[in-house]
Amino acid sequence: MASLPLVRAALLVAFSVFLTLILGFGLPSALNLVARLCGLPEASATECVVLLYALFVLYIALPRLPRGSVKVEGKAVFVTGCDSGFGHSLAKHLHKLGFTVFAGCLLKDKAGEGAVELENMHSDRMKVVQLDVCNEDEVSKAVEFIKANLDDSEKGLWAVVNNAGVSTFGEVEFTTMDTYKQVSEVNLWGTIRVTKALLPLIRRAKGRVVNIASMYGQMGNALRSPYCISKYGVEAFSDCLRYEMKSWGVKVSVIEPGNFIVATGILTRDIVATTAEKLWKEAPSDVQEDYGKAHFEQYMALMRSYCNSGQRDVTPVLDDIADAITSKRPYTRYNPMEPHWWIRMQVMTHLPAAISDRLYF
Repeated sequence: MASLPLVRAALLVAFSVFLTLILGFGLPSALNLVARLCGLPEASATECVVLLYALFVLYIALPRLPRGSVKVEGKAVFVTGCDSGFGHSLAKHLHKLGFTVFAGCLLKDKAGEGAVELENMHSDRMKVVQLDVCNEDEVSKAVEFIKANLDDSEKGLWAVVNNAGVSTFGEVEFTTMDTYKQVSEVNLWGTIRVTKALLPLIRRAKGRVVNIASMYGQMGNALRSPYCISKYGVEAFSDCLRYEMKSWGVKVSVIEPGNFIVATGILTRDIVATTAEKLWKEAPSDVQEDYGKAHFEQYMALMRSYCNSGQRDVTPVLDDIADAITSKRPYTRYNPMEPHWWIRMQVMTHLPAAISDRLYF
């Protein structure tokens, strides 16, 4: 089976050819008309379009260019949400690369399976920390633990990866305000809380802040408003922080994973059943009556169909996070996702809503 980069490149080239056929007929004529109105030679407009489009195709389809790597030895990274999923795999991956890893686990004090597995590595470079990103005291204690266990606290902490997150689903009228608050408390306020607590150490190292957002931080979707809101917030926070940290030499990157449901186990049939029961039970009676049980069950069946969907290998996400931490010139945004999701994200963020809505909703 072809590797993901090759499949992505092939689909992107095919998409580019499709756009070329469409734009090749209409765009040059439109630009030549503008050129005539501006008193410019007609040929120059077409030539500029061809050149710019060729550069665009090369930029998208070619593999990532090397941009130099920082020295890993002696550097430490703090990762939140290491009990399972991306965070658990990332902690082990960064440790393998040679970093000292402070792995924040929600269930360390309860001997959670993920935390115990990391502790059983018995490595001086893997330090498991109790961390609930919603708890100010635990965040403060984690920072003190990091300071006490850095080889040289004067050199600071090289990177923080804000990975801890939760997800849910449900139409707006079935979703309570408490659910909106709970999701954002972890995904958004937790990210901000941890970042603010560690920024003095990150600034000292002229290091990195890597925030895990989502493709749903760039585009919305039905049934996903609590999650989308929180991830849009992470995107905005990351942009603002990047502007402020530039003068300090700190790089801020956002990772926007696509569908990794089956790889992370973030959505299972049991979770769908429990959430569905809660959504229907908490919905006002008039909402239940207006929407009807049949409509509700139809959407719950749709959510069940997603449980085994998405990429099974988290390597693309781990590689992008590692690049954001180790590259001398990290990208602002990384998009580890399947080609069809990448194309959908470009369509929904660059074309008029009237077009993207008709295509996808």
